[in-house]
Amino acid sequence: MLNRQENDVMRAVYDMCDGKDSCLVSPMEIMSILPAKRKYTPERVEKILRSLELDDYFDLIESDRKGEKMYVITLHPNGIAYKRMALQFKRGIAFKIGLSVGGAVITFLVGYLLKLIFS
Repeated sequence: MLNRQENDVMRAVYDMCDGKDSCLVSPMEIMSILPAKRKYTPERVEKILRSLELDDYFDLIESDRKGEKMYVITLHPNGIAYKRMALQFKRGIAFKIGLSVGGAVITFLVGYLLKLIFS
């Protein structure tokens, strides 16, 4: 399970690859997609990218283009399936909320019915 910052960076990487297995991006391109309210730094983004690489979401190779740091990112099966896993996670949350609401409604109705029967 990814934390919020890892989730933001993985979503940005997935969007940058745009359906391809690999892409060439700079840290600033990744940071431009990330939410500004969390105030990511290039060092923090690199640390998160390295942790995602260790979790086998993608391969990360550093490169240099005209003096600018670039990353060559090649998605692994976990990285390619990221959107599907995120969608399943949201569906699971929605199911749990629905189940809780349904349980509360049934509990209320049973309590109300018992109150009518015994009063």
